[in-house]
Amino acid sequence: MHIREFHFPDDYPPTLRLWQSIETGVKVGRSDSPEEIEKKIQRDPDLFLLAESDGEIIGTVIGGYDGRRGMVYHLAVRQDFRKQGVGDMLLNEVEKRLQAKGCVKCYLLVFADNERAIQFYENRGWVDMKEDKVFGKEFL
Repeated sequence: MHIREFHFPDDYPPTLRLWQSIETGVKVGRSDSPEEIEKKIQRDPDLFLLAESDGEIIGTVIGGYDGRRGMVYHLAVRQDFRKQGVGDMLLNEVEKRLQAKGCVKCYLLVFADNERAIQFYENRGWVDMKEDKVFGKEFL
């Protein structure tokens, strides 16, 4: 198993299939279209990472950094590779890369009912920022 950067467009179809196979925690939306992913790769190609085993994509993580704050999106591991350290490796690598860019504070979003993910992140030093409320808006 190894970690590498996402290559557009070749990695898009298998990555999308992985995201669609995740039973909870990853919702594929408009921002996951090929056009939007291509924009992401143009901005931060080094922050979209894949875990690969025997030539198959088994995990993903997307990091973002705006010069002030970092974000982590779509940490996903194929079900048959969970509990083997894949998520740890992906999260550690994206955190390392964010820190190398100067990021001192990072956020991530977890669905409130995704207890397994909440425990995963808490075990790795992430904290529930109860005093913050997240707002979102989609532009049409």
